[in-house]
Amino acid sequence: MTDPPQPHAPYRSSGDRYKWTALTNTTAAVFMSALDGSIVLIALPAIFRGVHLDPLAPGNIAYLLWMIMGYRLVQAVLVVTVGRLGDMYGRVRIYNCGFAVFTFASVLLSFDPFDGGHGAMWLIAWRVVQAVGGSMLTANSAAILTDAFPKEQRGFALGINQVAALAGMFIGLVAGGLLSAWDWRAVFWVNVPVGVFFTLWAYRTLRETGGRGGGRVDWWGNITFAVGLSAVLIAVTFGLQPYGGHTMGWTNPLVEALIAGGLALLAAFVVIECRTAAPMIQLSLFRRRAFTFGNLAGLAISIGRGGMQFVLIIWLQGIWLPLHGYDYGDTPLWAGIFMLPLTAGFLAAGPVSGYLSDRLGSRGLATGGAVLFGASFLGLMLLPIDFGYGAFAVLIAVNGIASGMFASPNSSAIMGSVPSELRGVASGMRATFQNSGTAVSIGVFFSLMIAGLASRLPHTLTAGLRQQGVPAHVAAQVGDLPPVSSLFAAQLGVNPIRHLLEPSGALARLTPARQQALTGREFFPNLISGPFHSGLVVVFAFGAALAFLAAIASLLRGANTPAGAPKPREAGDTATRPDRHTNA
Repeated sequence: MTDPPQPHAPYRSSGDRYKWTALTNTTAAVFMSALDGSIVLIALPAIFRGVHLDPLAPGNIAYLLWMIMGYRLVQAVLVVTVGRLGDMYGRVRIYNCGFAVFTFASVLLSFDPFDGGHGAMWLIAWRVVQAVGGSMLTANSAAILTDAFPKEQRGFALGINQVAALAGMFIGLVAGGLLSAWDWRAVFWVNVPVGVFFTLWAYRTLRETGGRGGGRVDWWGNITFAVGLSAVLIAVTFGLQPYGGHTMGWTNPLVEALIAGGLALLAAFVVIECRTAAPMIQLSLFRRRAFTFGNLAGLAISIGRGGMQFVLIIWLQGIWLPLHGYDYGDTPLWAGIFMLPLTAGFLAAGPVSGYLSDRLGSRGLATGGAVLFGASFLGLMLLPIDFGYGAFAVLIAVNGIASGMFASPNSSAIMGSVPSELRGVASGMRATFQNSGTAVSIGVFFSLMIAGLASRLPHTLTAGLRQQGVPAHVAAQVGDLPPVSSLFAAQLGVNPIRHLLEPSGALARLTPARQQALTGREFFPNLISGPFHSGLVVVFAFGAALAFLAAIASLLRGANTPAGAPKPREAGDTATRPDRHTNA
């Protein structure tokens, strides 16, 4: 028996080096992209002070919402398109271009030359461009990794990549507080050296290792999908803003028209994709149980996770931290710090679950993670509004561990269920479900919370102000203001009572003792605790229901069996397909 031919050894060695290079670069890319989706949340007070704009003034809430939602909206809309372009023209080529666009936009964001509304519009516009670059990165990173790693290591690699994205969301909360305390522009500067280094490194080291699908651009499919999904997500943004005499804008004819038109365009998109010779997405992928149910489970978890992030921030900043002696101006930073157990859970569970899914199969781990995710919501429901931090830390750590348990195996199962020439579009579709879920979650959870507050907060707020000597007509006027103002004030680290009373001059006419009582750390948290807790119960119950639906979808997805394979090699979740090098 002769030894194996020697030329194979250098090839395997080179392949081993390349796969770790691809993992390092793509992990940095998705981390940066996710970081910028959340870093602005904590830095918003400093950003709006820097451009001399009061985000809570009438008419300015739209700037605030678009700073948060614009980035996520663009990523939700574009990832499928740029994933398809990656399949056609090369995933590495589109990915490298995305790094350059992302870095260039970061530079321009830090040099805002305007003040007021124009300054806010500059930031929103360049955040949109930055999101275009981020879409190119996230849509193609999973496909590049799936091409580079053999199937027995693919779960581990995608797990690292997915945890980097999820960790970026929550590390951004701490980073935004730290950097904005120095200079608001620093939240954008931080991307520049990292972006320049990894852009150059990606151009020098990454190479195409998967097959290309070829074909042409499906313009009608791209237009109907982009405009339709944009219309729905824009409607969600406008739905959170007060309209007429209503606390929210869901009865606004514009919102109704955007939702109806968006859904009609998405229906037209499905018809176009069924008839075109070179579709933007492959609807046939939805015939694969692993792909369909994996994405549905991912969508449900994404909605629950994204909404929970905002609710926990408001809970900490608006109620718990002030009650425990923290000044309102310091609450954004400390909210990020006190949520670190959530990030730690991601970081601990994601790589481990990816590693285990390569050996034990992904279905059991993903299903168990979804069940545990729902259980953590039930635990949060049982906490009192002024909780002990130990119990809170354990519950959010469990939530993070559950997310890591679910995300890595679920991503591996989805990507392992498709042929190599469609990995770019499959990665984009997976990212679309995730990003759309995060964007929709903000509208859903905020709407549930605002609806809960609207039933009790006006009366509670009016009565509490009158007890402190505020004139009845001023107290009634403040009590009738939309609850979204109080929510955003708490999220921005602004004392809501001072902000609401100062314009009328009523605060200055009160005695110093009553001024201190109204603007101190305890008045607003104690006032809002009852109405807010009622909203929390509804929100967390909804999150738990989503998690258990995700568990059912994950359980139903079956084994990964790609097209062309007569049967799976094993009864678990491992996909069977020819070795990826045969596609080169």
